[in-house]
Amino acid sequence: MNPPTICRLPDWGLILVEGPDASSFLQGQLTNSVLGLSPTSSGAIAQGSSAARLTGYCTAKGRLLASSWISLHSAPSVTQYALFVSRDLAAVFAKRLSMFVLRSKVAIRDVSEDWPVYGAMEPIEQLLTHLPADAIALAMQTPADTNSAKRIIFTSQMTVNAQFNANEWNAAEVASGIPRIVAATQDQFVPQMVNFESVGGVDFKKGCYPGQEVVARSQYRGAIKRRLFLAKVQIPSESCPPATEIFHKEDPGQPAGMVVLSTPNSSHPDWVDLQIECKSELAQSGKLHLGNVSGPSLELRKLPYSLIEI
Repeated sequence: MNPPTICRLPDWGLILVEGPDASSFLQGQLTNSVLGLSPTSSGAIAQGSSAARLTGYCTAKGRLLASSWISLHSAPSVTQYALFVSRDLAAVFAKRLSMFVLRSKVAIRDVSEDWPVYGAMEPIEQLLTHLPADAIALAMQTPADTNSAKRIIFTSQMTVNAQFNANEWNAAEVASGIPRIVAATQDQFVPQMVNFESVGGVDFKKGCYPGQEVVARSQYRGAIKRRLFLAKVQIPSESCPPATEIFHKEDPGQPAGMVVLSTPNSSHPDWVDLQIECKSELAQSGKLHLGNVSGPSLELRKLPYSLIEI
């Protein structure tokens, strides 16, 4: 059996939340429920909705400040949750969560410096025998992601042989249509604006959390007129980082949306694959351009999942 193809993911970080009150604390902070998560031991892979979930953290106005993949891990005499987040907002996210601990018995640590994050593009069965003994790992699985069993993210304090660069991983992440909030896109999107509810990132039955009323109202009153789409554009990759504005030919005076994630196309170096957030009506009519109405035109691609209608 060949060793799995593993890459270092410098854009990812890790936050650990632990303590007797960790479950109740996170339940009141995140868009998805943490109750019912099955604990996973070190060196094993959390997979399935009972072991690993996509979740978000919102402002009081329902705008996403962070997104993460969360799992519950066994540790000696302590309840410990692992949150995989964008590295550039990990410290700020951990600090903000800590502001609301109050008297709860919870410790929140950004351990991104000590626990490098890796991605693996292999079936779970092949990866299990190659995980470091201390690894915290999960399959990035959602109800809509048919390739989840081949996208594993993990972290370890041991030296890991990263056999390929992050381009293949980044391409798979963009193509999945599952958004990742980064520092440049914080406080920009209500979860449904980036299809968060359609990829399993919101539990509408879990009860209160910051922004819950806005998120629920958006869902049940049909107030969302913007969505996440996949697109590609012919342009150097450094020219379209997250938060780059997108304009529509027939409405040049204001942005129609922005880039959520981007990565160079693995087959065509002069093309870039994008996740974009955009007004639904304008996206369906085409004529989208990057940067301004005279900029490169965007070509929309098909999402790998169906949207939950709002």
